[in-house]
Amino acid sequence: MEYTLRVFEDKKIHLDRMECPLVPDKLTNQQSIEQPIQSSFSPETELLPQQMSPQLALQNSDDEIDLAELWRAIWAGKFIIIAISFIFAVSSIAFALSKPDIYKASILLSPTSSEGGGGMGALAGQFGGLASLAGISLGGGTDKTALALEIIKSRAFLEKFIAKYELLVPLMASEKWNRIENKLIINNEIYDENKNKWVRKASYPKTAEPSPWQAYQRLQKLISISKGQTTSLVTINIEFYSPETAKQWLIWLVAEVNNSMRENDEKEAQASIDYLTKQLEKTQVSAMEAVFYQLIEEQTKNMMLTKVSPEYVLKTIDPAQVPETKAAPKRALIVVLGTMLGGMLSVLVVLLRHFTNNGKSTKPKRKS
Repeated sequence: MEYTLRVFEDKKIHLDRMECPLVPDKLTNQQSIEQPIQSSFSPETELLPQQMSPQLALQNSDDEIDLAELWRAIWAGKFIIIAISFIFAVSSIAFALSKPDIYKASILLSPTSSEGGGGMGALAGQFGGLASLAGISLGGGTDKTALALEIIKSRAFLEKFIAKYELLVPLMASEKWNRIENKLIINNEIYDENKNKWVRKASYPKTAEPSPWQAYQRLQKLISISKGQTTSLVTINIEFYSPETAKQWLIWLVAEVNNSMRENDEKEAQASIDYLTKQLEKTQVSAMEAVFYQLIEEQTKNMMLTKVSPEYVLKTIDPAQVPETKAAPKRALIVVLGTMLGGMLSVLVVLLRHFTNNGKSTKPKRKS
């Protein structure tokens, strides 16, 4: 029994002696693993974040806008802001008062008929084949309202309109309207009323007297036309210094376009009747004779309409009136916008001066 215990103890001691050398090996491996980790965290590397953090904080503070500093800068330059805003406000008031009043006269019109030529469209569908064999073209009806509106915008019509009613001087030489005397004020540097002579300064190829093209461009800017999307009603406006002149020009304009359309249709109807009469004398076909008779009847109806109604194409629904209130300029809006512009520019000037001065003061001084 004692022998067995002793052998067991000897084996245990032997095992302990075999296991003990392994402990230093484990420690050695742990030390070898920890050594590069500890060497990587050297004192120099530990100082880098400490050195970078103030720089990052300084950079972030530079990128951020200090509202308190902006307010202090604006408050410090409040007298500059007030002065510049005041100058802009006074200038805006002077500019608004220097602009003459513009009045807008309007007239509401309705087309008398959507298509011209009466029953020409029906005749074209019924006898178009026979008429084409005889060399006659039966075109469909045209939209006379759209044609009349395009005529109003045309150069030839407006030039004739200006010449007929002698609108060149008030159109090109007037500068404002005298409400008390109810008369247009003519610019003496453009037109001499005493000598009835144009005296404006113009460089070649322009002359002292405005050309028909210049007068046409001027009048075209004064006229505006609008047509209802849901209805066929047409509104024509004329803007000018004198409200009475604007109304009178508008009445003349509508009358002239109606007269122009009526005269053109009358000439076309008469020419068609003459032509159809000659063709009727030549034809030997009874069917073609019926066509010619109906065409002559239709053109006779058109000629009768041109002589009956003075408002041939555009019929007046709401006549032109003398406007009592001006349409332009918007003086209050001009003053408000001018003052706001001056305030924004003055704030910008103050901030630029502030940051420019701060930038100069923060620059390091060179050592001599």
